[in-house]
Amino acid sequence: MNLWWLAVSGVGLLILAGSVYEARRPAISPTEARVFHAVNGLPNGLYWPLWLPMQLGNLVVGTLVGLAVAWAFRDWWMAAGVVVATVSKLATEKLVRREMADYLTIRQRPGTSQVDAILRGADVPSSGASFPSGHVILVAAIATVLSPVLPVVWWWVPLLVTLLVMFGRVFVGAHNPLDVTAGLGTGLVVGGVVAVFVR
Repeated sequence: MNLWWLAVSGVGLLILAGSVYEARRPAISPTEARVFHAVNGLPNGLYWPLWLPMQLGNLVVGTLVGLAVAWAFRDWWMAAGVVVATVSKLATEKLVRREMADYLTIRQRPGTSQVDAILRGADVPSSGASFPSGHVILVAAIATVLSPVLPVVWWWVPLLVTLLVMFGRVFVGAHNPLDVTAGLGTGLVVGGVVAVFVR
């Protein structure tokens, strides 16, 4: 089973490498802009259904929910894994941003980098570096760490939650698409490695 989680980390590394490669452009690509506007331009009624899952990308909320799931399964190794994943999120986010330092003026929040971006919610910043998405790193890492305690038939739940956070962060105008795919890749790398050591 450990090989499975190493494979998850490998897939995450490929997603991250592809996202970094595509993000190293002199401007946001027309394709990425089209994807952003297709999601960001969806009806406002989606805001509240997406708001709740997006909170799982918040450092405090996501960590507490992860610890609550580990507690419900009485798995203290898994609780330790959630804490390690949270700390690793902070470190890997800084590492990826340092790697992308020359491009952070381009990889700005959609409020700066996209024409006519719709910003939803008072806490959505209109400027500042946004690559990778810290919300997505956290939720993907913790979801991956928690997956081994779940019956296989329930693995779709953490996957769905991660995808909703990715979708929601673009919908509210907090991130461009490559920001969230880079966050997914980073989170899978972190979560897969941690899962190997806690199982």
